[in-house]
Order: sequence, then C-alpha cells, then structure tokens
Amino acid sequence: MIRLPRSIRLPAAAFLASSAILLSACSAPAPAERVTVATPPAEQVANAGAEQDSGFTIAVLPDTQNYLDYTHQMAEGFPFDANELFLEQMQYIADNLESEGGDIAFVTSLGDVWQHQTLAMDPEHAARGFKSVPNPIMDAHLAPSDKTLTVEMPKAHEGFSLIAGKTPFSVVPGNHDYDAMWTDAKFPPKATSPAEVDMNDLAGSLGVLHPGGLENFRSVFGAETEFFKDKPWYVSSHDGGADSAQVFEAGGYRFLHIGLQFDPPNDTLAWAASVMEAYPGLPTIISTHDYLRQDGERAPNAIVDGHAVDPIHNSPQMVWEKLISQNEQIFLVLCGHQHGQAWRVDDNAAGRKVWQVLADYQDRGQTAIEAGVQSAWPVGIGDGWMRLMRLEFDGETPLMRVKTYSTHYRKLSRETEQYADWYKAREQPHLSDEAFHDEDDFVIELSDFVDRFGQSARVVAD
Repeated sequence: MIRLPRSIRLPAAAFLASSAILLSACSAPAPAERVTVATPPAEQVANAGAEQDSGFTIAVLPDTQNYLDYTHQMAEGFPFDANELFLEQMQYIADNLESEGGDIAFVTSLGDVWQHQTLAMDPEHAARGFKSVPNPIMDAHLAPSDKTLTVEMPKAHEGFSLIAGKTPFSVVPGNHDYDAMWTDAKFPPKATSPAEVDMNDLAGSLGVLHPGGLENFRSVFGAETEFFKDKPWYVSSHDGGADSAQVFEAGGYRFLHIGLQFDPPNDTLAWAASVMEAYPGLPTIISTHDYLRQDGERAPNAIVDGHAVDPIHNSPQMVWEKLISQNEQIFLVLCGHQHGQAWRVDDNAAGRKVWQVLADYQDRGQTAIEAGVQSAWPVGIGDGWMRLMRLEFDGETPLMRVKTYSTHYRKLSRETEQYADWYKAREQPHLSDEAFHDEDDFVIELSDFVDRFGQSARVVAD
C-alpha cells in the first residue's frame, strides 16, 4: 500500500461540529449570488476534450447534505440559503459538460445528498427486532422531519435536473439519504453533552448510528425515475436503484461505473460482480459512500458502523476483500462520508493497481463565518468545494490530475491564498501549508492502465 503522508485526525470531531446548535447570528446578508460559468476558470480544467478526445474530467460531488439541510436556509433564520451553493455546483457542472463544449464526461455524487430522515426507524429493521435509544447529542440535530420531503429532497431534484439528459451520472445513497437513522440500542451513548465526549472512545461516548429504508432515495434517484429510466447509458440496477451501473465513452475509452449503497450487503456485491461479467475488460470505477478513513485506512467511522450494528452490511475492508480486490477491471474507487481527504493505491489479487480516493468537504464553514454565524462549533456548509478529476491519455503514461474547486469562491484550492488558514487546523493540523495544498491538488500516474485496458476498452472510430 502507498498513500500520502498525513496526520491522523479523530473521525467524530467533524461530525460533532456538524451537530452544533446555532447560538446567534448577525443581521442576514443577501443570499449568495448565483454563479453561471460558461467555461472552467482555469486551464487545468479547460475544454481540451472539444478539440481531441485524449482526456476528460469526472466531476465528483461529495456529501452535499449541509447545503440542503433545511436548518441552513433563510426560512429557518439562517443568514443565507445554503442550497444556493449546491445549485451553483450543479450549474457549473451543467455548463462544463462535454455536451456543452466542456470536458466533464461523467458526474458522480458520493452520497449524503440531503441531511435529514423522515422516520424514527424503517419498517424492515423494526420487524427484525432492532431497537433505538435516546441520544442527547445527536437527536436534536438528526430528528426526523417532514421538511426532508418538502425542502431538502425537492432541492436535490432541482439540482440534478440541471444535468439530466445531458450526461451520464450516478448518485449513491449515503447514510443520511436513508428513510431513518437511529442510535442502536446495542451501542447506547454515555455522553449527555459535548463536554463529556471521550475522543478515544467515540462509539462509547456517542453511541453508534444506523440507517435503514431507501424509499426516499428511490423516489428521487431510483431506477424508474425520469433521471435514469430508459437511458441507454444506465445499464443495470439493483435494489430499485440503490445500486446502479453506467457505461460512458470518453478519452478514447469505454468505461464502466458502478455505484454501491452504504456498507453494501453481499447481494449488492454479487450484483456488482455480475455487471462486470456482462461488461468484461472495461476499466471500472466504483463509487460508494463509506470506504476510506481520513488516515487512508479502509475502516468505518466509529459512530456510523453499518457492519457492527447489522452484520448483513459489509465493512469497507470486507468490500475490498470480497469485491474490489477480486475483480481485475476495477482501477478506481471514489468515496466520501469521512470528513477530509485521503488516497491510497493497492495491488489487487491479480497484481493490478487500484487507486482509492476520499473527498468530503462538508465541515468547511468559511461561508458561515463570513455571514456572521456565531456557534459553539464551526457550522459546516461545504463552501462550494468539489473534485474535478481529469484523466489524460495523450502521454506515454496516462495521468489522473486531481483538482479541488470551489464554485462559491470561483477558485481552485491551489489558487486560494487563504486555503490553509481556513481549513488546515481542523483537517490536517500537522502538515505544512504546501503539504496541505497537496492533499487537494495532486497527480496520479495510472501506471498499468494502457497494458491493462489498451485494446479491450478502446473506442473504435466509425
């Protein structure tokens, strides 16, 4: 295994921050101006694909939940409508698709699209005998709400409608996108206030949450919705669209993308393997919500451990062992969920490289600070940051150039002078400013890609 050096940060610190109670705010400023960008703002993400098909960009949307959170809107007394930042992201992607003359050929959302649930527990888990317990810290932040249906989910649909019919895309369910998320009775919390949280025993202090039910997700992103039904590139689905597969052509190659639900069970993994059998030899990308921790390990967040609560779910390491390492055509895995950045590369069972990349910016709250929000913890919004991953095939060794761009600040991370000042202390405090920039702006050599896929996946011109 090779991975970037990084400090180990505590996985629940950011989760606690996102659970903070807004104490006070200054007078509300005008909502953020809607941004429409006709072409990318920097040459690194320019529309090279319009001239030659030697490269393309994958737009990666990690954890948009804090933009869509109904409590982060002016109607609830928040100083700006955070969902406008989400719409800016989607408009930017729409304006820079290959179909619009740009070079974004595929879009993947890594889950936690919205924030809240609608049920205390889904019927399936209730019937199986699962029990919940009160959680003084989490319940106030994660209480089920009808506004999930009237505010958060409609705004998600509005955003993805901006790219629907224009490009292949995928959305996987994160734990927040399930119908219910409760504190499981087998793992009750000991802490009754943030001051009592033991950072060395997060599961003991905060309990362990568990999601269940996917009716809400299927109603927006299911296989039978207008987004995906009868689309030629949407080639397979499982569990009503909780798992899905897409095929797209870009950069002179044909690619297979498979989206997996949160901590996928064995039937999901079997389905994914069957999809690869149906599309042999295609370079395959996996998107799933929970996979890498911020230190680069394949391990769950201690307080959202699907396998610990319900063993039918596979842990990230189990997903590696059962599916990813056993299928030679998987070369890239993308994930969110755990706040921060990480990447690693491992050899699979056939000795081929698998690059695995984490990105999640939901804790970033500079936009809230600038709006005058006062809170016991920084209020996570996301600040418009997303990943732009450009794959280039014009050199001897293909490259994947990973950039991080804010549609709110209209800058790449490397070009943002205050970037380390704003985010390093909470995300990677032991790194130098330059090393912190390297966490969100780096190049990966896809060293065995041509040998592995050079003939079987090439697109032959008519």
